[in-house]
Order: sequence, then structure tokens, then C-alpha cells
Amino acid sequence: MNLHNVKVVASGKYTPEKIVTNKDLEQIVETSDEWIRTRTGIQERRKAELETSTDMAYFAAKDAIESSGYDRSKIDLVIVATITSERQTPSVANLVMGRLGLKEGIMSFDVNAACTGFVYALEIASSLISTNQYQSALVIGSEKLSSVLDYTDRNTCILFGDGAGAVVIEQNPLAKASYYNASKADMTDILTVDKTIRMDGKKVYVFATDVVERSIRHILEVNHLTIDDIDAILPHQANERIIQSVAKSMNIPMEKFELNIATYGNTSAASIPILIAEYREKYKNKRVLLVGFGGGFTWGSAIVEV
Repeated sequence: MNLHNVKVVASGKYTPEKIVTNKDLEQIVETSDEWIRTRTGIQERRKAELETSTDMAYFAAKDAIESSGYDRSKIDLVIVATITSERQTPSVANLVMGRLGLKEGIMSFDVNAACTGFVYALEIASSLISTNQYQSALVIGSEKLSSVLDYTDRNTCILFGDGAGAVVIEQNPLAKASYYNASKADMTDILTVDKTIRMDGKKVYVFATDVVERSIRHILEVNHLTIDDIDAILPHQANERIIQSVAKSMNIPMEKFELNIATYGNTSAASIPILIAEYREKYKNKRVLLVGFGGGFTWGSAIVEV
């Protein structure tokens, strides 16, 4: 186990203005508000009409920097987790770096690990900062999932929304961060994105409930911690029933889990950083457990101080 002396020192988010409610989806696909709410916990989600993934990543980063008064000249590493970049190159991270006016010569790149992407990106950033070659990292999750949705597929179009979240991390000798990230090949296309998102919901549910519980148990065990040592669990917001199942299986009160799925739906790699930003609006200097899973298959967890 590698412990990193890093801490989240700034956070921000961006969600588009347009709200798509369950009632709106009733008009375009065979579904109902009650069906969606009872099976997923989602009531509405955001849809980017003009914004790209790069735009939203930039706005979230700008919010993180400006809301905290952070000195952007200190940032020398930018990593963006996304599967919905509007182009193959330049990377979203590279374009955000330019729009923020960050200094030339810093490292910037994107990570593709689907909904686990932000946890992957955070571990990469922490590892690089721990080499002492970097001072400060901007880590962003940004997704325009509406651009890869088939609005005739009622199994997927009800689940996903658009948005971005961002954090800045720095070295801190008094803070400790720990990560567990893993993957296995999805050889049967249970969850895949080609031109649009396709998934076998039942199989994804079984996979997710297993790896979320495993990821939480593993990160606690290797750090010799119990759930009582954690202030809050910030899980990927895919389906409220998945979180309820894990909470019941592990005997963890639901109050320990932070949720915003009712408002935003599943925003993939943006899910956890949006949650961090909202959590830090209420609390500071807390130890939180992040846990995510996604296509690939990928999964991971982290314990960080925010």
C-alpha cells in the first residue's frame, strides 16, 4: 500500500442550465416518473445544449480556482477524466490549461476509465505530486453524456446527465491519501460506448454491487480503518438502489453516503468530483471514502482528506 501526502485544497463544479425531468422523458420514450424514481432514485438530470466537455471542464476548474481564491500559477499538472471529448486531440486537459492561462510547459492529459475515471486520475495526480516534481494538480471529471445517448433506448436515456467537477490537490505532510484501482476486460460488451451507450442493466447491477462493496472493504482493510473512521462515503452516482444494497450488506447507515443522484443522474467521471464540490460547501478537513465503478470494467476506491 502506498500512502500519498496530498490533500484536496479547492473544488468546484459546473452543471448546465437545462433540466430534463422524468416527466420530460415520458414524452419521448415509454417510461414513467414513478418507474425511474423507484428503480434509480433519479428525478432529473442536466443536459448541455451548447457546452462541450471542454467547456464544462473549464467552467468547473474556474469555479474551483475562483471560489477558493487559489493561486492558479501554482498549478503544474492538469488531468481530465472523460469519455466524451469532442475531439481525439488536443486533449480536454490541454485545452483547459490554455483557457485558464496556465503556464507553458506543464503536463496535461486525459484519462479514459469511464465512471471510475476520476478516481484513476486522482491516484495518478497524487503519485506524480509525491515525486516532488509537481507542486499542484488540477484534476477534473467532465462528461457530455447526452452526446452519446440514444433517446429511443429507455434503458439508458433515463440514467445519464451532463456536468463537470474539479479539484486541486497539493502535498500536505499531515494528510494521507490511499488508493485502490482495478479493472477486468468486458469481453461481452455488457457496458459499452461506441456511437451510443449500450448496457445490460441487470448484469451491470450485479457487477456494481459486488465491486463497490469489495472496494470499500479493501481500502478500509489495507489502511487498518473501520467505517467509523470515515466521515462520509462519496460514491459514484449511478443508481440509488446499488448504494442501498451495499449499505444494507455492509450494515452501513445510508446517512453515511452522500447522494445527489436525484438532481443530476449518472454523470460518469464527473459524478464524484461534483459530489466533492457540494460536500466541501458544507464541510472542510474531513476524511472521505470515494468509490466508483464503470465500463471497461473498471472500479476503484480512495480515502482522501478534503
